[in-house]
Order: sequence, then C-alpha cells, then structure tokens
Amino acid sequence: MDYCLWTINYNMKKYDVTGMGNALVDIEFKVQDQFFHDHGVEKGLMTLVDEERQNTLMGVISTHEAKKQCGGSAGNTVIAVSQFGGNSFYCCKIANDELGHFFMNDMKNSGVSHNLIEGGLEEGITGKCLVMVTEDSERTMNTFLGISQNFSVKDVSEYAIKDSKYLFIEGYLVTSPNGKEAMAFAKKTAENAGTKVALTFSDPAMVKYFKAGFDDVIGPSVDLLFANEEEAMLYTGKSNLMEAREELKKAANHFVITQGKNGAMIYDGDTFIDIEPYPTTAIDSNGAGDMFAGAFMYGITNGHSYASSGKLASMASSKIVSQFGPRLQWHEVKDILARLNP
Repeated sequence: MDYCLWTINYNMKKYDVTGMGNALVDIEFKVQDQFFHDHGVEKGLMTLVDEERQNTLMGVISTHEAKKQCGGSAGNTVIAVSQFGGNSFYCCKIANDELGHFFMNDMKNSGVSHNLIEGGLEEGITGKCLVMVTEDSERTMNTFLGISQNFSVKDVSEYAIKDSKYLFIEGYLVTSPNGKEAMAFAKKTAENAGTKVALTFSDPAMVKYFKAGFDDVIGPSVDLLFANEEEAMLYTGKSNLMEAREELKKAANHFVITQGKNGAMIYDGDTFIDIEPYPTTAIDSNGAGDMFAGAFMYGITNGHSYASSGKLASMASSKIVSQFGPRLQWHEVKDILARLNP
C-alpha cells in the first residue's frame, strides 16, 4: 500500500487501541508477609488457582480493607487509554452473574467500548483476581479465570481490530490453546487490515513457562512489545539487559522495557531512549505496567513521539504506585497531561 494512503487510513480509524485479554474483577487487599507464609502463597507472582482456593483466601482476609474494580491486564490498559482521552475497545468474556454485570458497567463508565452485549452473556462465573499488596508495595495475585478461560476466536471483534490503529494483546491469554488461537487470529486480522500489533508479556511466569507459545504468536515479529527487565532476559535467554535488548530487536520492531524505580528503556526502531523515573513513594505496584502501556499507547496514537509518550507513561505509572489501586482519578490525569504540555 502507498505510504500516504496507509497514513490516511491509519489516521481515520475509529479506535486508537483495541485490547484483548482476560476479563477479571480485581479485588484488592492489603496483607502482611506473614499471610503468604501461613497460607502457602508465593509472593510477587500471578498464580492461577481454582475457585475454592481463591474463596478460601478471600474468606481469611474478608475483614481487611478491599477495593473492587473491573480489570485484568489489558482491561487496565485500555481504560488508561480512555482516561487520557483516547478511544479504546475491549474484547473479553464475562458471565451472566453479579460480577459480570459489575464489570460491564464499570467498563462503560470508564469510557471503553466492548464486545459485551446485555442479555447475550453466557451462564457461568466471571473471573476474579485476588490482589494482595504488602507494605513494600509488592503485589501478589491469585487468579480464578472463570469463564474467561474460555475466551476464543468467537470473542474477538474483527470489526474493532480493523478500525483500530493498534491491537493490544495480553500475554496471559497464552496459557490456554483457545486463548493462543485467539491471539494468533487477532494478530493476523490486524496485519491484514493495516492495524499495528502490540503485545505485553504480562508476567515473568508467562515467559518462563509459555515461551514456545509466545514464539508462535509473535511469529516473525510484532510492531511493539512491552516487557519488564526480568521478562526481557527470560525471553531472550540473556543474563544481562544490554544483551537482551539487542536480542529483542529480532522479535519486535519497537519495544519498551520497564525498569521499575529506574524508569524505562524504549527502542524506537532506530535508537534507544532512556526514560527517567519520577520521584514517588511506592505503596502499591498493582497495575503499574498496565498503566505504563496504556499511557504510552495513548501517546503514540495521538501525535506524541516515543520519547514524549515514554515521559507521559513514566509520570502516570509513578502516580499509580503511590496509591492503592490500578486506576488514576480524572483530576490526576488532567494534572499529568498539564505537566507533559506546560
């Protein structure tokens, strides 16, 4: 396709980002480290559990302060795109139950379009993520996928992908054959429609145990990849970040490596850009990576450079870790945008 025609087509698309991932209701609690020891929970990781195990843990900490929001990794990211002023769409699967309707209403109130239809939901159990946050701001997740584990090709909205600048794929989907098939189908749909493809590894455990699945989905490459330092080294098999970032060029045309308190590193296709961190007091790291991806993708789909988008994402994620919960307030979004464009 002629470059000028491709640019016109790209800019005329309805959505900035269409995301796809596990639809989960996040239920977040503050706990002490002793809780993990007492109940056999591996700290700092996302662990898939059955409903009985999750209910047991929730019963133990039911008297603690809790915060409930629609979420999941890609869900948090497309909400962030919307909050900063972008247009986003979400492909997911929920059940016809109380939490499912909560999820759908919360997504609507967040300004995100979706593939969910009132009256057309299947019977089952909506997925839940128990997020346990400790005093060191570390988040540990025990996730019961519920009906979300049945997410498949039929839940992928082809029209939304074709009418989007970017498709954003959540790495957690790689754990099931039907999820991986949906990832591959969505990627092919995007590529055929001139929609760019972004992928997040989501969690070190996903890369450690499902690397072959990611290789299948990525194929020759993706347009944009999100990883943290550990994920980057696990995926490439390299023992240091400098070697890992060179190896990642084989998998992605552009990529972002988040580095926690040290900021982030962006490869824009030609050069590496160091993104400085913003001073903050970390309280809760839940959703920081999702927020970084959402703010960054809002930036690159709305006229900002990679450097400017990285700065926006760094400011947004530093704000997220300074408070309880994975979502910014609207006045905080306005403040961040004002700081970016004084």
